[in-house]
Amino acid sequence: MRILDKYITKELLGPFIFGICAFSSIFIGTSTLFKIAQYVTKYGTPLLTVVKLFVYSLPGIVVLTFPMSMLLASLMAFGRLSGSSEITAMKSGGLSFYRLAAPVFVVAFFVSIFAVGFNEYVVPRSNAAYNYIVKYEIEKNTAPKSQEHIVIKDVSGNYLERLTYARKYDEKTGAMYAVTMQEFESGKLMRVENAEKAVWKTDRWIMYNGIIHDLSVEGKLERTMRFDQQVMPINKSPKTISNEQKKAEEMSIRELRQQINILQKEYVSTNKLEVELYQRFTVPLASFVFALIGTPLGLQPHRSSSSIGLGISIIVIFIYYTIMTITGALGQGGAIAPLLAAWLPNILGIIAGFFLVRKASQ
Repeated sequence: MRILDKYITKELLGPFIFGICAFSSIFIGTSTLFKIAQYVTKYGTPLLTVVKLFVYSLPGIVVLTFPMSMLLASLMAFGRLSGSSEITAMKSGGLSFYRLAAPVFVVAFFVSIFAVGFNEYVVPRSNAAYNYIVKYEIEKNTAPKSQEHIVIKDVSGNYLERLTYARKYDEKTGAMYAVTMQEFESGKLMRVENAEKAVWKTDRWIMYNGIIHDLSVEGKLERTMRFDQQVMPINKSPKTISNEQKKAEEMSIRELRQQINILQKEYVSTNKLEVELYQRFTVPLASFVFALIGTPLGLQPHRSSSSIGLGISIIVIFIYYTIMTITGALGQGGAIAPLLAAWLPNILGIIAGFFLVRKASQ
């Protein structure tokens, strides 16, 4: 059966690559090029910077096209095989629909796993590079700024050494307010310091009106001390701290989890970050969901036309991303749980896919 698997996989590859190129072109033409054109006309951005912006924007676009392309590929591949009566011939040879669809589902599964990894290791870095160029090379936004809920991380080797949270941060005055600092030894929390504020004095941060909690190796409270003034073991300047702050789209899954845990301990709403975290899995895994939907739809009558396959893909994609947008907004607003908000489009897609697969197998 390896020949059959290779044959069906080969039928998938062409439409899949075409889908990535076609859908990426749509995203680039309707959004990316428009933004780049604005930077050119407003700031006179040089050609080299424009090229860098374009390159750094591609990973975030391409990862979104994987599910769409898998849907188009499964529709067009099985539509062509069905239109040329090859599916009928295969079934007459004793092959079931499940056996014929198995190569599609296997390919879709590996595409989903690859997309999760791509979305974790490539996309955040490219987004960070893109935003850095826009902020510091194009807009030249070097003015001091005020932020809320900042996190400062100090890493030594493979271990997190220190984690500092400030409810409010003002780079202009060099001050942090409602500061919490956690210190670790070999990955274990050993000390927690809370202070009313911290101020940058020449080359160091000074904490004011705070309390220190020393913990044992087992995590139990050993002693508590109060202080009026104390030097923070952080030598990062206010500007450096501002530059290190990341948007959600620039964070890895691990960084998002750390950010969520820190904010939750400070009783800050993390719905938006949680939805972003769960969508790092659900959007790439939609490739497998779309394969469940596209494969049985490709067997329906009159599916041999590529234009019809493309039309059906657009309809399914529109429905899926409409549901994802609505549930995402509800999750960020707290109307529904972030986990449910992120997974609901995939759950509905899986239910629809199982129904279509069962119907096609009968």
